[in-house]
Amino acid sequence: MSASPTRIFVARLIGLPVFDPRGDQVAKVRDIVVALRSESSQPRVLGMVAEVFGRRRIFVPMTRVTAIDGGQVHTTGLLNMRRFELRSTETLVVGQMLDRRVSLRTSDVTGTVFDVAMEQARNRDWVLSRVAVQEAGKGFRRRGQTHIVEWRDVEGLTRREDSQGATHLLAAITDLRPADAAAVLHDLPPERRTAVVAALDDERLADVLEELPEEDQVEILEALDTERAADVLEEMSPDDAADLIADLSPETAATLLEAMEPDEAEDVRRLLSYAEQTAGAMMTPEPVILSPDATIADALAHVRNPDLTPALAALVYVCRQPLETPTGRLLGVAHIQRLLREPPSTLVAAALDDTMDPLRPDASIDEVAAHLATYNLVAAPVVDDEGRLLGAVTVDDLLDHMLPEGWRDHAPRRLAGGAQ
Repeated sequence: MSASPTRIFVARLIGLPVFDPRGDQVAKVRDIVVALRSESSQPRVLGMVAEVFGRRRIFVPMTRVTAIDGGQVHTTGLLNMRRFELRSTETLVVGQMLDRRVSLRTSDVTGTVFDVAMEQARNRDWVLSRVAVQEAGKGFRRRGQTHIVEWRDVEGLTRREDSQGATHLLAAITDLRPADAAAVLHDLPPERRTAVVAALDDERLADVLEELPEEDQVEILEALDTERAADVLEEMSPDDAADLIADLSPETAATLLEAMEPDEAEDVRRLLSYAEQTAGAMMTPEPVILSPDATIADALAHVRNPDLTPALAALVYVCRQPLETPTGRLLGVAHIQRLLREPPSTLVAAALDDTMDPLRPDASIDEVAAHLATYNLVAAPVVDDEGRLLGAVTVDDLLDHMLPEGWRDHAPRRLAGGAQ
């Protein structure tokens, strides 16, 4: 091991890229695996849980790690692609130690673990050496005092915690993209996952749910009370909410739709009315829709919305009133590249492309794929027999439905650096 700092706090490792000797990124760090011995003996760090292509979790032994520096982890480049499975003698630092309630041997202080530091011992093994503990806040103080102490000075890290919170685990994943946060949530022990789900706000939970495998989505949603489950569904995009509700039992689906706000539930019911694997079933009913008298500046302001996916932001759909789907007649679309070339005060109707053939809601998934590929599109409108806009199909919607079931959990076995 070379060029490595003497002490590294584990929470700062989460999400760091893992590189092979050629400088190619091959994975991301998701957790640290340790072998607990006793509360007086520093646990040995066995390795890292890393995520490779397709969200496959693998184990990277510390003997394969050559350096940790500059926000990067460097390895020997030869990684075992076998899926990681936690053994009974192993513990995950982020997944199982953070938020553990502990006490300090040298005082009457109690608190929760918010980080753990590791460093190399004289024999070159990595061990957990320090524990960062935060006391509960007192009075009007928002945060309690923090202590960074030796491992041997902490009691409670080796016993099972039945009511472990999630505050510091949430802090460790708060800046992760929803897909990365979903990957962390997927691999947590059941009791930890429950605690994290309970602590996430509805919007963040909705974002993360959209990135989880179907079986995880169903398990998490069914564990929520009806009111919160309905609130979370309302925060999801209607097409993702419809896909999730379709996986529930008819009784549960009906209960949740009844508990949702009427307008939100109506969008979902409309999507559920279309046959599976059709344009109508996979479309989003909330693309960017403007009237022909809107300006280019109006259009650009709408597509700047950070909540839009790149595919949804690529097209503006110009329609007659009403502007809620199903709209008045679709007049055409305005491409983002064309909008960027026009003066802001120009009417969006002047940048209209009225040559694009729309899709019908009963178009099959193969027809949708052929349409997008033929015309080099990332999105396309879906209209009814009267030419009214019903929604838009985007390339990410298409991929979600074309990839095999469980694709988030599976990936081709390959060696780091791309060797097969």
